[in-house]
Amino acid sequence: MRALVDADRLFVIGRGTGLAIAMEAALKFKEVCGIQAEAFSGAEVKHGPMALVDEGFPLLVFAPRGPAQAGLLALADEMRKRGARVLLAAPGGELPLVSASAEDLDPIAAIQSFYPMVEALARARGLDPDSPRHLSKVTKTH
Repeated sequence: MRALVDADRLFVIGRGTGLAIAMEAALKFKEVCGIQAEAFSGAEVKHGPMALVDEGFPLLVFAPRGPAQAGLLALADEMRKRGARVLLAAPGGELPLVSASAEDLDPIAAIQSFYPMVEALARARGLDPDSPRHLSKVTKTH
């Protein structure tokens, strides 16, 4: 979390069932932390977005159990070699993920593991995550 206190941009990476987690996490980074976060699949990030990754560029890689995990762990290593500041959301990573009783439920446990971190990050940045800028709890549409 400390690695993101001063971040103004961020990639959030997932794959398979982890892509939905990455999309939700990117939204929360924008909403409550004021960080321009973009979600990409582990495969998609290697086609263009990777050109933005330079020394110190922050990435959060969600790698829960499952068939996509090995590729995401390899991507995290590759990005570290490029100089990126990689935070790994995986069992034993910088953002440890709680595993569910069934692998198919791990995405739910993963996003639940993320929420306390993003709340703490918002507060560390001097923001109130319960009162996001320009947002309200109820949005009226016409």
